[in-house]
Amino acid sequence: MIDTSRHYDILIVGGGNAALCAAISARRGGASVLVVESAPRFYRGGNTRHTRNMRCAHDSETETLSGPYFEDEFFEDLLRVTGGKTDEKLARMMIAESKDMLGWIVEQGVRFQPSLGGTLSLGRTNSFFLGGGRAMLNALYRTAEALGVDVAYDAEVVGLDIQGRQFKSATVRHQGEDFIIASKVLVAASGGFEANIEWLKEGWGEIAENFLIRGTPYNRGTVLKMLIDQGVQQIGDPTQCHAVAIDARAPKFDGGIITRLDCVVFGVVVNKHAERFYDEGEEVWPKRYAIWGRLVAAQPDQIAYIIFDSRSLELFMPSLFPPVRADSISELARKLGLEEEALGRTLSDFNAAVQPGTFDPAALDDCRTQGLTPPKSHWARRIEAAPFYAYPVRPGITFTYLGVRVNEQSRMVMADGTPADNMFAAGEIMAGNVLGQGYAAGIGMTIGSVFGRIAGREAAIEVQSPSSSSPQNASLEIA
Repeated sequence: MIDTSRHYDILIVGGGNAALCAAISARRGGASVLVVESAPRFYRGGNTRHTRNMRCAHDSETETLSGPYFEDEFFEDLLRVTGGKTDEKLARMMIAESKDMLGWIVEQGVRFQPSLGGTLSLGRTNSFFLGGGRAMLNALYRTAEALGVDVAYDAEVVGLDIQGRQFKSATVRHQGEDFIIASKVLVAASGGFEANIEWLKEGWGEIAENFLIRGTPYNRGTVLKMLIDQGVQQIGDPTQCHAVAIDARAPKFDGGIITRLDCVVFGVVVNKHAERFYDEGEEVWPKRYAIWGRLVAAQPDQIAYIIFDSRSLELFMPSLFPPVRADSISELARKLGLEEEALGRTLSDFNAAVQPGTFDPAALDDCRTQGLTPPKSHWARRIEAAPFYAYPVRPGITFTYLGVRVNEQSRMVMADGTPADNMFAAGEIMAGNVLGQGYAAGIGMTIGSVFGRIAGREAAIEVQSPSSSSPQNASLEIA
């Protein structure tokens, strides 16, 4: 329930990692905080529910990290996956601030465990949450509520009153009633628009109908659109997003991490015409897995098939659905609905191009093809050991990169380039500042945690400024 008797210094829109880090940071800074989450309590937390790890810079080995991951290496990895499309000043600041997050997040009740195995290869760079994203999220909620943060679920922001550079109030629909919440400061941490298929179509066209949404169906971009329409500067490309190849049998929404497939590097990927279309062994999986959603999106009917043999079956973490199994390539083709001769020819050409090498699933090995287009640069082994397996895959959208511009204080920037008076943003709604394209495993959680903590800290400071002390900025009423 929204407590109509309370006056809040800060209104935080969203209920995931970024929102909770902002809420905790602001509350520790002395501000009163209301978090409004559009989802029901069970589905709270947006895409954080499905995460496993976060990427933070650190200077030495720890109990759960196998070695150092220096700031410069982190930045080089970011430049590589984004192709240089990042705000360097903000990115370097985020990476520097990330070094403190490993300790700070533990202070908020979150626990880590050693890295998972398989294709992830993240034991040195990424910290894995004990119990996964939901356990991490529950810890943050417990801490926030113990500090006195109020949370309202099923509370959707349906209107924003922004006058010039200043937030005045939000209209929140909760339990069939509209409430006007006027606070001194707004923090937007409400995610992207990946669940809004019609908005996706504006950039992608009709093929967006075939996309699967890995996370929450509640991230429809409502707050993002209102902010842009009311003068906050837009950043990013509407077609850029974190998109991976996920099992085509996954539900339209909320399939989460368990529908992601990490076996691309150990096989070949073909489209509906049984043709390969990209180098499956280009790079270690955490630096390349997020390109496969876009690659599959460019194929006919947005469908592809990962094909491998029995030698690779236990080299990666299993997903929710079992692979399609067959004792011969012809039988596999029939089960997948592919033309038998075409698939047989593709695999024969691939097998003939595989060169001798020493297979190493944990490193960039020397197993490659020669004279084949496209090539397979690493982990190329002949697909010949029956039984044979396949997974059908479609583009799985995690979150979109179109968002609002922010500065180093996580303060929103208006269309004319001036900073907003009392509006901050954190998480996926501003991820495009750092991610112009591409993705590296765990960086979404880095963006949410770092900018969430900064937004909460700066919002609490803003609350203390004379310009925010007017009583009209801290009221709540039923519309």
